[in-house]
Amino acid sequence: MQEPVFNDTLQIGIVVRDLEATVRRYEDDYGIGPWEFQHLDAGNAQDFHEYGQPVERSWRGAATMVGRVHWELIQPLDEESVYARFLAEKGEGVHHIAVVARNFDETVANHAKGGNDLVLRGKFSGVDVAYLDTDRDLEVILEIFSGTPGDDPASP
Repeated sequence: MQEPVFNDTLQIGIVVRDLEATVRRYEDDYGIGPWEFQHLDAGNAQDFHEYGQPVERSWRGAATMVGRVHWELIQPLDEESVYARFLAEKGEGVHHIAVVARNFDETVANHAKGGNDLVLRGKFSGVDVAYLDTDRDLEVILEIFSGTPGDDPASP
């Protein structure tokens, strides 16, 4: 068996129709929260692409920690984004799971060698992010990060 490409789970990304109603349900029924809200669009990212093409997209998000895993709720604000297409095709649910890759650049390059486009790629808060097209193999998209926001590259 080969050495694992991924060595930690960071985040679960869930696409929803109504962000506020979903947050209330998570808080009231399950005690999950508190949530931080944000509005994101291509302007929040550098080199934002879907399937290799530069695009303008917009979505709202809410995030919280459950144990050591970051839960992210995503409400698309357009009709064309990967999130909007997921919602139209599959309904609400888990869109992606973010994992730590041992080597971000190598993982992205190996994925491309296999003939797969990246579902989404951009740089947010100084961190490269890529969605790997793994939903056919793993039934979910894997998101990888080149680091985490706030990491100090000068630290040992």
